[in-house]
Amino acid sequence: MPEATLARIEGSGAPLPMPNLDTDQIMPKQFLRIIDKAGLGQGLFHDLRFDEAGQPRPDFVLNQPAYREAGILVAGPNFGCGSSREHAVWGLQQYGIRAVIAASFGEIFYSNAINNRLLLVMLPQSEVDRLVAGVSSPEPPRIVIDLHAMTVRAGSFQAGFALGERHRRMFLQGLDVIGLTLTQQAQIDGFARGHHAAQPWLRDVAAKTMSRLAGH
Repeated sequence: MPEATLARIEGSGAPLPMPNLDTDQIMPKQFLRIIDKAGLGQGLFHDLRFDEAGQPRPDFVLNQPAYREAGILVAGPNFGCGSSREHAVWGLQQYGIRAVIAASFGEIFYSNAINNRLLLVMLPQSEVDRLVAGVSSPEPPRIVIDLHAMTVRAGSFQAGFALGERHRRMFLQGLDVIGLTLTQQAQIDGFARGHHAAQPWLRDVAAKTMSRLAGH
């Protein structure tokens, strides 16, 4: 079923300009032993958020009162590099992060995030630096990401960004990867009919083979 459409993300931003923040730091390995997605919000940035005694580190940005409700991260370059663990994306979403803005992202992390409808916005590093400065100020502006206009705004700051049309459509129409594929059901059915008309011996070949094997 289609999910909620997502044309606009608005919220407070948290500056996290650390470069090369990898997926092991985003979601440490001890939180990968679960069989579902529950509880991953607690694991997000665990070793950065908490000390060895399990107490919050006051210097970590998401533990600071001004950023505890942040829904957008303004991150350093190569965010999400490292292993392919999808748990990193799930943890960000469970914590309440709806978008991450950075100059670049780990390639696999980027695919995992977009396919799970966590918006990643790439801007030139100079513009990310300006945005980091803005959300680090005593009275940080709210960030507005508009997927119709393809812009990021925060007070006097405004920048355009790009997103592949397929991914943009997924957000705007509330579709996951399967849902997007099913929008082409008529074309898929038409191809199948033509394929089987030209090569009828290939129709249901797997089912027929299994039936013959079962008969023996």
